[in-house]
Amino acid sequence: VQLMESGGGLAQPGGSLRLSCTSQGLFFTILEMGWYRQVPGKQRELVARITKEDHTITSDSVKGRFTISRPGGKNMVFLQMDDLKPEDSAVYYCNGQVQTTELSDTVNHWGQGTEVTVSS
Repeated sequence: VQLMESGGGLAQPGGSLRLSCTSQGLFFTILEMGWYRQVPGKQRELVARITKEDHTITSDSVKGRFTISRPGGKNMVFLQMDDLKPEDSAVYYCNGQVQTTELSDTVNHWGQGTEVTVSS
């Protein structure tokens, strides 16, 4: 199973970026998907998570500015980031709880990460 992020880059403060995460490989489904971010020297932190049924959890630090979505409950997830701030600069990682068969437990998978830099 591979999770592949795209959409990172450089944005000005107040600007927007949209991150995408798609999945490849042989598996039954991905239950929860989410976005995490990490800066050097700090632990990876949750940005937002979403279930197949569209239930979401969003970090207080980005609430009202970032929106996670998963159209039709498919095995892909997006993060619309608006009103970006310099403190949003980080490597953003896609995460998925992958169920390889209908009866199997989930396995945690991570993408390689995409870098977001917010600077004027």
